[in-house]
Amino acid sequence: MRNAQLLVDALREPGSSRSLDGRGWTELISIARAESLIGSLAHRLDGIAVPEQVKPILKDAIQATDLARLQALWEADCAGRGLASLNCKTVLMKGTAYVAANLDAGIGRSIGDLDIMVARDQLPATEEALLDAGWEWVKPDPYDDQYYRDHMHELPPLIHRERDRMIDVHHTTLPLTAGPTPNAQAMLDASVKLDSGLYVMAPADMLLHSVAHLFADGDLAGGLRNLWDIDRLVRQFSEADELFWTELGARAKLHQLVPHLARALRLAAGLYGTPVHKYHAGRTKLADYLYVRRLLARDGWGREIRKFTRQAFYIRSHWLRMPPLMLARHLWTKWRKA
Repeated sequence: MRNAQLLVDALREPGSSRSLDGRGWTELISIARAESLIGSLAHRLDGIAVPEQVKPILKDAIQATDLARLQALWEADCAGRGLASLNCKTVLMKGTAYVAANLDAGIGRSIGDLDIMVARDQLPATEEALLDAGWEWVKPDPYDDQYYRDHMHELPPLIHRERDRMIDVHHTTLPLTAGPTPNAQAMLDASVKLDSGLYVMAPADMLLHSVAHLFADGDLAGGLRNLWDIDRLVRQFSEADELFWTELGARAKLHQLVPHLARALRLAAGLYGTPVHKYHAGRTKLADYLYVRRLLARDGWGREIRKFTRQAFYIRSHWLRMPPLMLARHLWTKWRKA
């Protein structure tokens, strides 16, 4: 049974796709779609000879991600105008930040919700301004609403009543109950202003946010895309600034993400060939094998495989987010409500 290594190989070395037969191309495209990397793959294969049947698929993928890019920028502009009266920093995050800053990580990237970050003391004013501008609450349940406000790194999600687009308003990058405690104010202070008046995180912080999202919070669902972001960011930032690795190490200590960064760089180097020789990421650990096994858990049809591994990482994600007693109480409450 194939796994997602087929996609990893094509992203790492696009020329490897020349050896694929019809079945191989079907599997590659199926896995890329399932991992939300079809746009990135299409751009990577630009200039590579592909079968005639594959060309329109890749062309459609590029057009779709180009449209998603415009939609993301438009949504960011709408949010910026809605928050303009607050006179505070609005920091774009994740995919929207990559395209807004014209980064390589934004090329062909699929973009879902709009994620922004504001200072925590600005949350009430931000919430009021967005509601006035047409956004509405997605989670009307009182327990879910209170849980977000008391324990999470963001407000409950909002959706615009006319455009049907989601926005997540963050005040930091990890849940308040998580182990690491990134310095949100330092991220805001170091953020870089764009011509639009919106902000993006400084290079090291942007990379570390991607690292935190992948290895200190979630269950690695969609992990290949996030790890591809890390690869693209590392390559671009390290080539542009010879002091990047020094700054990255210092910011990792500040945000309590040193072990998470080391694992991210080891796995990115192992899967995508990311050049990390100027950062001491340590030797490959036994646990890294389990992470790779989880990241590659797709068959040739794009379906999820390795159910036990996926379930283990799902449980791990909840364990990371809150201490045991709180987790038990939360799961009990959710079970009763269900």
